[in-house]
Amino acid sequence: MPVMNPLPVISAPSSSRRRLLKFGLVLPGAVLGTGAVWAQPASAAAEEAKAPPLPALGSVLRVPPVTLLDGQSFDASARGRPLLIYWWASICPFCALQSPSMEAFWRGQRHRIDFLGLSIDRNAELASQYLRSRGYTFPSAWTSASWRQRFPKPQGLPITLLLDAGGRVLAAERGQMFPEDIEALADLVA
Repeated sequence: MPVMNPLPVISAPSSSRRRLLKFGLVLPGAVLGTGAVWAQPASAAAEEAKAPPLPALGSVLRVPPVTLLDGQSFDASARGRPLLIYWWASICPFCALQSPSMEAFWRGQRHRIDFLGLSIDRNAELASQYLRSRGYTFPSAWTSASWRQRFPKPQGLPITLLLDAGGRVLAAERGQMFPEDIEALADLVA
């Protein structure tokens, strides 16, 4: 009977890597010890450590106008409809699992709920390439450092917020959501 090789031993991460793993900022290759591959530069990790918590349900958020990746302007205050905000990144494995459901939500609800994807990729071109390569059509903007100062991303990724027409937070979720939970967000708006 052949002897099977045991599973590789993965050493416990250092405290600094443990912090990064907690926030999902290390690619799988780095977790498996195949090299120090970082998903974001060190400045992104520092920014994440300072990020605010999720907004409280019932609080009111004012989303600053932003230019979408397709060049159109997006001004939530001028729309007067509920708004789903989805922070994502092309290198986020949980975003990759959630984004197909977000696309389905956008296609099914765009007649009554506005959608704003907010990419935290290193640059707008990475975000645009990612959307194009996967055929995603949900409206997205790349969030520059100056824009994030006016509207900071809460800790974690992906982040999903649902606001009513007046900007009141109806739902705030950190981390990957299941498709049925994303679909249920539509029930929260009248």
